Amino acid sequence: MNKDKLKEMLIKVQNKEIKIEEAVMKMQQLPYDDLRFAKIDTHRELRKGFPEVVLCQGKSIEQIREILKRHIQHSKTVMVTRADQNVFDAIQSEFSEIKYFEQAHIILLGKKMQTKSEKYILVITAGSSDIPVAEEAAITAEIMGNKVERLFDCGVAGVHRLLYNTEKIYNANVIIVVAGMDGALPSLVGGLVNKPVIAVPTSIGYGASFGGVAALLTMLNSCAPGISVVNIDNGFGADYQAHTIQNLNGE
Repeated sequence: MNKDKLKEMLIKVQNKEIKIEEAVMKMQQLPYDDLRFAKIDTHRELRKGFPEVVLCQGKSIEQIREILKRHIQHSKTVMVTRADQNVFDAIQSEFSEIKYFEQAHIILLGKKMQTKSEKYILVITAGSSDIPVAEEAAITAEIMGNKVERLFDCGVAGVHRLLYNTEKIYNANVIIVVAGMDGALPSLVGGLVNKPVIAVPTSIGYGASFGGVAALLTMLNSCAPGISVVNIDNGFGADYQAHTIQNLNGE
């Protein structure tokens, strides 16, 4: 749908020729922005509540630059994942409002979305080596307008570190648990709470961890109910799920 057709549709809404609900449905199906090498979904925010996120992996600096220039025309919040320092250094001078979160490997153009609820997402890690993946989840959550608490290095090798923080755990609305090695921590957390637990296996561990496959299988085979599992090192995906849960009641 081009601009002329959109204008025509809005006039029909004003003249009450079509219902507002019908207009919204049509707007949700508006086309993408075609850059040849990328097709930008400019109306994902309308459908999903958050704009399309740009993954840097596999893209050239020029491709990233052009995608972001087009994105920022459509949204006040543009998020870039799996971005290293070289990407940030190459593009930062071209955008007036830009920030790099080094541990999370995330770039933010524009502003974070407004926080709507005091209910918080708790991000827990088994070890300090899991923090980069946890920060991808935590920063994503904050950019999406969620309140976030962090609880790092509380793995099963010293379970007292986790149990010492039960108040923070019990008061969370959604919990993201990030663990490598044997991936046992989500099962322990899942057995303590009546809240959704999202498990994130990481690629941290020695040879028999098989780059996170061992942790992934442990989490998928958890006997604690209420646990969902995302893919290896997918902190972004874990928070998107947590954000969706946070906003089920329109908060």
